[in-house]
This record gives sequence, structure tokens and C-alpha cells, in this order.
Amino acid sequence: MAQQKFLIIGNGVTGVTAAMTIRARAPQAEITIISGESPYFFSRTAMMYALMGHMELPQLEPYERSVWKQKKIHLVHDWVTDIDATRGLVSTSSSRSFAFDRLLLATGSCPRQPDWPGLAEARSGVVNFVSKQDLEKCEQLIPSARNATVVGGGLIGVELVECLVHHKVPVRFLVREPHFFHAALGKGEAAIVEAHLRHHGIDLRTNETVARVGLGQNAQVAEIETSTGQNHPCDLLGVTIGVEPAVSWLRTVSTPPKIGRGIRVDDSFQTSIPSIYAAGDCAEIGSSGFVEQLWYSAKRQGELVARSMTGDKVSYARPVFFNSSKFFDLEFTTVGLPHPGAGDREYFSSIPGRPVSVRLIEHNGAFAGISLLGSRWRHELFERWIAEAQPVSFVIENLEKAQFDVEFGRVPMGEVRAQLKRCLT
Repeated sequence: MAQQKFLIIGNGVTGVTAAMTIRARAPQAEITIISGESPYFFSRTAMMYALMGHMELPQLEPYERSVWKQKKIHLVHDWVTDIDATRGLVSTSSSRSFAFDRLLLATGSCPRQPDWPGLAEARSGVVNFVSKQDLEKCEQLIPSARNATVVGGGLIGVELVECLVHHKVPVRFLVREPHFFHAALGKGEAAIVEAHLRHHGIDLRTNETVARVGLGQNAQVAEIETSTGQNHPCDLLGVTIGVEPAVSWLRTVSTPPKIGRGIRVDDSFQTSIPSIYAAGDCAEIGSSGFVEQLWYSAKRQGELVARSMTGDKVSYARPVFFNSSKFFDLEFTTVGLPHPGAGDREYFSSIPGRPVSVRLIEHNGAFAGISLLGSRWRHELFERWIAEAQPVSFVIENLEKAQFDVEFGRVPMGEVRAQLKRCLT
């Protein structure tokens, strides 16, 4: 592996994890990371804390900047404009060229853009919340915002809403689905979360989205018309309706790999071009063509693609689904199946008057998923119980074992357990 050239496009968690893993396995290799978004890797999941002023952007960087020189990983702040696999070269917007023996595409996700009339013509007032450039745009617009609307009932949307509330900007939150975070929450949990959001002064509206964007002077967003026919003043419109693999730019390069929803790769993360690999949010993996857009999966894929690029035989299998987040100060954890399928059973319990709930899913007679509100949990234990196909009754009896011992944060499970046991009978 001496002096082999590894080139990585994208300095998110996948690209950086891959670079660190390659360095550990190939001490003499040349490793270069190219990113146009930012010169240094930063924690994207903590962007909201920068927007609220709790942290400066350099504090979001997991590594000291001296680490890159110590590890002999060359960082290039530039946008890639072309890939020529036949010559083993990547070109950038500043007319530089970089040679590679192995290339990793780890370009992540970009915001999904709706086709609302008026949106494409807007020159100011529209924000997303995915990239460093989105963060900077939000920082420019929020101080003068008087009426904000955020569209999209997921985690990115609620983070942007929390930032707007922090800056005392009145915000309307439109969720197209029947309840908030329809992808992960059941009706019972959603009712708790929605009440919590409204308690924080948010005008949350379900079954509603934008139908038209009205523009004012200099094509600045001035109002929105919703799907219910109502018009509202709006000078800041947050579009957070999900993300998609950031791959459209690849269609114009000299030697593009095969692209579907994302960059098509086999189970070892190799693209249709032998010297090029892809992993993370931008990859469409295996014959089933799934795309995983989660931080935990992106990190794991970064480790595995590095092993693949350095000679190991790897075969990626989807891990047990896991995610954790917060809705303002309300903790949420989900492991395994987020919703029951045909023939599955669901058990739900909550503590009256408190934003605390537990929802379990039983599949083929065994524990298959859990969603929890209001306290912190050890997801690894739930993953083990799913792998062991433990009965739901076992999980109910052992819930406390999976709780974090956080001071003042442990929720008593006695009442919840009693309700769940009643569901079993």
C-alpha cells in the first residue's frame, strides 16, 4: 500500500471516518479530502447550537485542527467539477487536479426542493438547514425576520423551529402528514410532542403545507398561501421537507458512475467503476437499492468502505435501525421497527400529565422495535434484545436496565410497566 493515493470527496462523518480508518491501515498512503462546503469537518447534528449562539462554528469541529497534519491527511477546500477515472484525476473549480488510485464519493445529502409556484423565483427569504452555507444564510436572515414559516415534519424542521423560537421570531410550522414526524412517531407519541411544541409557542398545523409563495420587492418572500387556502405574511420560509443524495452534479463528469436514487454500489461499496467507491447518504447500496441517511449509519459505512478500499472483503448488511433526538428539551429514542407491519402487535403506555411514553412492537412473537419519549436510553441493549428475539414481556420487565442514570433524569417505569402488562393480556 506504500504511496497509494486515496482521494475522498466530502468531509462529513463518512469521508472523515474513512480517512482515519485508511490512515490506521495504510500508514504510508497519501490521503486527501476535498470539500467545497467547509475547510474542516464539523458536527452537522450540532448546527442548531451554532445558530442559537451557544457554540461557535470551530467548537463544532470534533478534531483539533492540528490532528490533520499529525495524521498527514491533506485537506482541500474546493468544489469538485470533474472526475476522469480513465486518467485517475479529479478537477476542481480553482483549476487544480488531484490524482487518485482509489476515490471515495462521500458527498452526503442535499435538501429536497418542492415545486411550489413562486419558490424558484424567490431571490431572498428561503432557507434550508443542511449545510454550512445554509447556516450562514439563516444567520443573515433571522435578525430581520418578523414572520417565519417552516415546512416539513421531521427532525431538521423542528431544529430550525427551535432556533427561530430562541431568536423570538414568530413561527408557523406546517406538517403535511396527519401528525408530526409521521416517519417515526405513532399517534400517541405525536400527540405528546405536538402539545409540547405548542407549549413553546409554535403555531403547529398538521395536514397542511404550502401551495404558493408570494414575492414582494426584489423577489423577497412576502407571504405564503397554504393548502387550506389561507394566506399568511412570511419573510423567512424554511424548506425542510427531507433530503436526497447529493449526486446530480455527477451526471456531467467525464466518467460518471451508475446513478439511481443515489450512487449505485455493491455490498462492498464499489461503484460501476472499479477504482471508485461511494458510501454514506449519497450511496444506494446492493441489489435492494436502499439509501441510509442517518449519522450512525454514515459513520459505520465510513469504516467499512475504508476497509474495502484497503483490500478487505466486506459485505454491508443494514444494522438494526436506531435514532435519537430531542424536541426542544423532550428526549426521544427509537430502535428497530418504528411502525408495526401487517400482523404485528403494538403496545403503548404513557404517564398522564407528563411527556413520557413507551411504545413496543412485536413481530412474529418477538420484540422488534421500541420508541421512547421523555428520558434517555441505552440503545445497544434494545438492539441486543431484538437480535436475541426476546419476548415483549421480557423487555417490559427489564426496561430499567436500559435507562441512563442521569441525575434528575431517570423516569420511574412502574406505572408504564403496569399499563404495558395490561396490554399483554
